Amino acid sequence: MTAIKHALQRDIFTPNDERLLSIVNVCKAGKKKRNCFLCATVTTERPVQVNVVKVKKSDKGDFYKRQTAWALRDLAVVDAKDAVKENPEFDLHFDKVYKWVASSTVEKNTFISCIWKLNQRYLRKKIDFINVSSQLLEESVPSGENQSVAGGDEEAVDEYQELNAREEQDIEIMMEGCEYAISNAEAFAEKLSRELQVLDGANIQSIMASEKQVNILMKLLDEALKEVDQIELKLSSYEEMLQSVKEQMDQISESNHLIHLSNTNNVKLLSEIEFLVNHMDLAKGHIKALQEGDLTSSRGIEACTNAADALLQCMNVALRPGHDMLHAVKQQQQRFSDLREQFARRLASHLNSVFVQQGHDQSSTLAQHSVELTLPNHHPFHRDLLRYAKLMEWLKNTDYGKYEGLTKNYMDYLSRLYEREIKDFFEVAKIKMTGTTREGKKFATLPRKESAVKQETESLHGSSGKLTGSTSSLNKLSVQSSGNRRSQSSSLLDMGNMSASDLDVADRTKFDKIFEQVLSELEPLCLAEQDFISKFFKLQQHQSILGTAANEAEEMDGGTLSRSYPSGVPQTISSEKDMIRQMMTKIFRCIEPELNNLIALGDKIDSFNSLYMLVKMSHHVWTAQNVDPASFLSTTLGNVLVTVKRNFDKCISNQMKQMDEVKISKKSKVGILPFVAEFEEFAALAESIFKNAERRGDLDKAYIKLIRAVFISVEKVANESQKTPRDVVMMENFHHIFATLSRLKISCLEAEKKEAKQKYTDHLQSYVIYSLGQPLEKLNHFFEGVEARVAQGIREEEVSYQLAFNKQELRKVIKEYPGKEVKKGLDNLYKKVDKHLCEEENLLQVVWHSMQDEFIRQYKHFEGLIARCYPGSGITMEFTIQDILDYCSSIAQSH
Repeated sequence: MTAIKHALQRDIFTPNDERLLSIVNVCKAGKKKRNCFLCATVTTERPVQVNVVKVKKSDKGDFYKRQTAWALRDLAVVDAKDAVKENPEFDLHFDKVYKWVASSTVEKNTFISCIWKLNQRYLRKKIDFINVSSQLLEESVPSGENQSVAGGDEEAVDEYQELNAREEQDIEIMMEGCEYAISNAEAFAEKLSRELQVLDGANIQSIMASEKQVNILMKLLDEALKEVDQIELKLSSYEEMLQSVKEQMDQISESNHLIHLSNTNNVKLLSEIEFLVNHMDLAKGHIKALQEGDLTSSRGIEACTNAADALLQCMNVALRPGHDMLHAVKQQQQRFSDLREQFARRLASHLNSVFVQQGHDQSSTLAQHSVELTLPNHHPFHRDLLRYAKLMEWLKNTDYGKYEGLTKNYMDYLSRLYEREIKDFFEVAKIKMTGTTREGKKFATLPRKESAVKQETESLHGSSGKLTGSTSSLNKLSVQSSGNRRSQSSSLLDMGNMSASDLDVADRTKFDKIFEQVLSELEPLCLAEQDFISKFFKLQQHQSILGTAANEAEEMDGGTLSRSYPSGVPQTISSEKDMIRQMMTKIFRCIEPELNNLIALGDKIDSFNSLYMLVKMSHHVWTAQNVDPASFLSTTLGNVLVTVKRNFDKCISNQMKQMDEVKISKKSKVGILPFVAEFEEFAALAESIFKNAERRGDLDKAYIKLIRAVFISVEKVANESQKTPRDVVMMENFHHIFATLSRLKISCLEAEKKEAKQKYTDHLQSYVIYSLGQPLEKLNHFFEGVEARVAQGIREEEVSYQLAFNKQELRKVIKEYPGKEVKKGLDNLYKKVDKHLCEEENLLQVVWHSMQDEFIRQYKHFEGLIARCYPGSGITMEFTIQDILDYCSSIAQSH
């Protein structure tokens, strides 16, 4: 234990200027843990501090570390558990009770005795020692000596003292004089003892030799002892005085500590009060503005805005822990809540009044727009309301219920206002389209023949193709009523015109301008309102990637994206972008139905108007998507574009259906078929409309469908024709188609143009061969027999020796076809061809020239056979090639 005590003094307490007086090896009661040491220590500096220190061996090595220290003045009770029996357990009562078990009863008693002595020496404090043997405490008091308790304790405790430098030097000298000092320590110790005894004897003899000096010395020692006793008495009195001073200084130190703590608390309290005052105090001017501020003037609105922001800052201040429990803070928060509620109610009431008043004022201006195709300008209304934008943001952040109520009221008032304006606007547009007054809503511009058809188709929703349906029967009548060639041509031209509509180009241009004006008026109206909503209601407009309306027109079946608000059911809005779309949908809920009605009217007036509407609507959808693809305008126009595209497709389908329903009169020649003329008109009109249009691909698809249907229908009619030869029907109509495609230069129909040219050429050749036939019939039969003999193996120059094909027979056949007969036959042929062909296509001369070439080819063929089979006979035809050219030319000129 001495070695441990020395190690602890050296390693732990000496660096801290402490002296170790007692030590006990203990462990905690009731727990099996590693042992530790309780040490009683005092400081080497004054005032002396007495501590009880817990020292524990480190887990990472063999050194000890200081774990816990208690001041002895904090010790209240020492409980030894049993004053009679030996018991290693004891308790120390500091801030709580610490229960210990000593390694031995002796160590426990020694430690408790040391604690008692230190208490008596330094503290003079009442520490209760219970269950401690009185004998143990009495043994601690020294008797017969005027020395302090701690002094004797220190002498008893200090069992080991270090040598000073001089003592170490003397020992080294002695050991150097004795060589075996290290190897034989016992002999060295005996030698030292013998020498010490010799020195003691010499000292005693010297003292006894000088008894007188001894007596004097003893007397001096007695006097010195008396002086020491007096000095000790004075020191004791001084110590008592210093002890009282120490207690007073301790009290002063504690008092200073309390004063410092009080000052610190006061500073913190002042800081908290300043924080609350600075952050939760609203200026009187702001309070007055919130309660009585003018919400009609710009200056009053600005003052109310600043006051509302200040109030919001006061309400949103981050209070520190405990602030919300203060009565004054609760009162101020309640006051702020009342101010907020009062101002929010006043602001909501004022804005509702503004909505109502603005809606009334705007309605009064509708009369001046009733005769013009323009929409009222809402910019002044938006400009006045935008002054309240910051207050709306404040209301949104503080009272969302009132903000939501204002939003709903705005939508209700504005939806009714816009509905009146837009319906009147579309009414004017319909009047301008039909050319009627508002009272007499009859389609004055519709053709007389169309009125009967209109009554049959009025109940249908999408009226696309109604005129084309009526013209189908008119086409049949025109074909049937044609009497002569000129009347036939006129009726065919009439059919081409009526297949689109009875309206002229001016009417279509007028419709195009009106439709463009409608879209041009709606676009800025919707964009301005959407921009105002986002600014006034503080809703951010997010860009999103959406499919273009062009693709929707091909893939979707239509429908709207409008959403309604069921009464009493709160709506969950995923984002502010959706809220903008919902507000716009409710405010402008009448735009899409009105546009659809206008489109239906335009389609009813003329089905070809769907071409104009498709181009215009596509352009406006493209423009709206470039601005904001997620906007209400883009979505609505995209939905309407689906309807327009559907009408366009219906128009194409009706054209194709008419081709299937065409019936040709059996008594009149066919000529150019009505649907061929209709395709020409459609293509010419479409090319003028779709020039540089975004939806060119839709037109190209329609072209492919129509031209294939035209090809099929032409062949069908040609096969059914009885009056006109099939080749003539095919030749004339495909020639017309080829001419149309060549003139319009439609890139997607290049293959069809080549096909039409090929069909025209093939059927021209077929018709020429079929119509010309064998104008020199007997001569043809003769030379066919000659060719048959040659084919059987007879040499050409030997054919003249055949009885049926000799020179006399040849001359006889040739004499039957003089020039006059040939000319007569050609004249009859020309009349026959003229009767088959129609005038408007003007193919008579082309066909006649082809027949002339074919006749000359046959003539040359006959001459060749005569030269090869009848060489040197001098036989020739009665007419020459020049005669044929003259005959054909004179016949053509005479007709």
